[in-house]
Amino acid sequence: MLKIEELVSLKPYNTFGIDVKADYFITLRDEEDVRRLLRESYLRSNRFFILGGGSNILFVGDYRGIVIHPDMRGIEVIAEDENHIEVKVAAGEDWDSFVAYAVQQGWGGIENLSGIPGQVGSAPIQNIGAYGVEVKDTLLAVEGYMLDNQEFFRLNNFDCEFGYRTSIFKTKLSGRFLITAVVFRFTRRNHTYNLSYQGLSRAVQNEGDVNLQNIRKAVLLTRETKLPDPRKIGNAGSFFKNPVVGQGKAYLLKAEYPEMPLFESEKGKYKLSAAWLIEQCGWKGYRKNDVGVYEKQALVLVNYGSASGEEVLELASNIQQSVHQKFDIELEMEVNIVA
Repeated sequence: MLKIEELVSLKPYNTFGIDVKADYFITLRDEEDVRRLLRESYLRSNRFFILGGGSNILFVGDYRGIVIHPDMRGIEVIAEDENHIEVKVAAGEDWDSFVAYAVQQGWGGIENLSGIPGQVGSAPIQNIGAYGVEVKDTLLAVEGYMLDNQEFFRLNNFDCEFGYRTSIFKTKLSGRFLITAVVFRFTRRNHTYNLSYQGLSRAVQNEGDVNLQNIRKAVLLTRETKLPDPRKIGNAGSFFKNPVVGQGKAYLLKAEYPEMPLFESEKGKYKLSAAWLIEQCGWKGYRKNDVGVYEKQALVLVNYGSASGEEVLELASNIQQSVHQKFDIELEMEVNIVA
């Protein structure tokens, strides 16, 4: 029988450190717990929310319903040859601990994604990315259960419909699935390193030879200089997506603001720096009571102690309005708002 806890604080389960409560809280330890959950009537008779590491979530009030926390563990090699290895990882594994393990084993492909908080099962939902690499680059498949018909699913990379910070799990399947495991394919030798991100190549060279271990060290050091540790200052990393605009809009902005960073993302499309836009509007380092914008990175909204989700959301809305007013650009939130 599943253990159901009542009126559980969600503060330890979200990196923003927002102190809200869930009416009910269920922890899933293995797939048998998942099957028990699906057999019961809880999901049919209650509102529910699946909460992994809480690294991309902003709660704006107590959750009236059931919070389900996947905590399944395990790392299993399912296939390998001389050059590649396929690994199945349970959804509840800590993402950065898994990256550290992969680097230690000599598996190449996710070293640039070091230091990202959250669980493995959450990684494909957001298609997490950093320093020129996205999780889709090494992901083979996602496994889990559909909650509406209780059927097992296995979606390959193509069927996950990955995009910039999105996937089918955020669009067509939103609220309908529970991920139990993710399958990856890594290189075992002849690694192809991605050092395209500005400054990363130099940071790696400062560590010595270019290898998996030194790339991980360089990424962690680079993140430390720009991003607050959520264990010390509540935050969810980048709060906004980098906006993508057409060529005409990009050229007009560049003509008016020659110093504006501009990156071609695909033919006829250009990616702007949300951090630069926000900083130009004067928000970097802003603080009001316990809510603010991180002094070293304008993309990161922070909770300095006892800020509420409503306060963080109000600040985000004010930033969006000012960027739109100054640049005629709509900033889209990367963080998921849960009311």
